[in-house]
Amino acid sequence: MAEIEKHPLEPFLPEEAETLMLGSFPPQRVRWCMEFYYPNFQNDMWRIMGYIETGDSNAFVDTAKRRFDVEKIVEFCRRRRLALYDTATEVVRLRNNASDNFLEVVRATDVSALLSRLPHCRKIVATGKKSADTLREIYGFEEIGVGESTEVTISGRRYRVYRMPSSSRAYPRPIAWKAEYYRKVLEG
Repeated sequence: MAEIEKHPLEPFLPEEAETLMLGSFPPQRVRWCMEFYYPNFQNDMWRIMGYIETGDSNAFVDTAKRRFDVEKIVEFCRRRRLALYDTATEVVRLRNNASDNFLEVVRATDVSALLSRLPHCRKIVATGKKSADTLREIYGFEEIGVGESTEVTISGRRYRVYRMPSSSRAYPRPIAWKAEYYRKVLEG
């Protein structure tokens, strides 16, 4: 029987956050370069955000140490009013890798509970297909394509739910291409 993994991070929920960004689940700890969201150095989320923020995809990268600069990232998230977590709190990896294709959600995140702690939040960003599909299963909205959004009512509040392109390199698009989707949500 496969081992059930529990989410290793606490939600990052600055009270002033206007956008809740939800991935699927962190990779195995052996792939981490920092103790924060999107910790795999091969994942491009912080390169995408660096490109949006400064035009330099390495703005949040410490190239000498092959890691991301978590202090700069946290400051960026607070300034951009971003909260972070994932759509699953317990998973089983069907293969010993970080691929969402082989990730079975055992327990979905109580997104409503996260949102109750974010009084200014009105946008939910699914950072890939797996996170969008998990949200769709929880809240029953129609499937949305990359870059598209839908309105959802959760606990009496209206939210715009967006599906963004995956920041994984397994989704082979240039950082600048992916950044344009994220920019529209962050700056819209």
